[in-house]
Amino acid sequence: MFAMSKRVFLFVLVNILIITTLMITFGILSSFFGIDFDSMTGLIVFCAVFGMGGAFISLGLSRIMAKKMMGVRVIDPQTRDPQLRDLVETVHDLARRARLPVMPEVGIYDSPEVNAFATGPSKRRSLVAVSTGLLRRMSKGQVDGVLGHEVAHIANGDMVTMTLIQGIINALVMFLARIIAGVASAQVDARYRPWVHFGLIIGLQIILSILGSIVVNYFSRAREYRADRGGAKLAGRENMVSALKALAGTTSYVDQEHESMASLKISGKPKSALQFLFSTHPPLEERIRRLENAAL
Repeated sequence: MFAMSKRVFLFVLVNILIITTLMITFGILSSFFGIDFDSMTGLIVFCAVFGMGGAFISLGLSRIMAKKMMGVRVIDPQTRDPQLRDLVETVHDLARRARLPVMPEVGIYDSPEVNAFATGPSKRRSLVAVSTGLLRRMSKGQVDGVLGHEVAHIANGDMVTMTLIQGIINALVMFLARIIAGVASAQVDARYRPWVHFGLIIGLQIILSILGSIVVNYFSRAREYRADRGGAKLAGRENMVSALKALAGTTSYVDQEHESMASLKISGKPKSALQFLFSTHPPLEERIRRLENAAL
């Protein structure tokens, strides 16, 4: 109960921070640059700042939020625990092979799920974390494959790429919702127009956001295939394939308590054909098939 309350508090706090930062930005744009937010140019700027700005502020806070929300403990590279020290050394060795400019932080979080994730705003400020369940249930080679996949995400710049895509979708959703709502509400009696306009904006943003998530998740699945190939190059195809097969053999890919963080992780399982469209990860069976046939 306390853990859930803590996550809700952090979520609200971050959103307050984002909104405050964006409102200050709007004040600066209006006061010092003379942008009229009632004009078409102002609407474009408004949607771009809110859509892109919110996404990139969230990215900037991603490492901090992952640690706080999931209880990730960063491992001291000089730890005397042989298993944890080997984990850090493996990640750093993979990072050097991937030519990362700065070694990622390496963390661990307590969970029975078999999973791992990478996050961070840049290649210089990244985090790779694994669950205790993964370390208990996977062999050394399989763990190496999982870590190679996560380091490949960092090397490919996937966090920034997906944030950029999400920001563009956010901005388009906000812009289109307001344009469509403006045209539609103009046909309504002036007495009810403000309420109809507001209601249409809210409804259209919900509908367009759902449709936009299909586009975002399509790119997310493509990045997963690419990270699998990158992991195979860094840690060996056999280890990467073995890791995916081990994940496919687990009964639960994502701990429901942390489902909001699922897009960061190595695995996820769509439950139906419709859910596949909204899934951030391709089916593991397809990932295995592609990786076994891929030219590295």
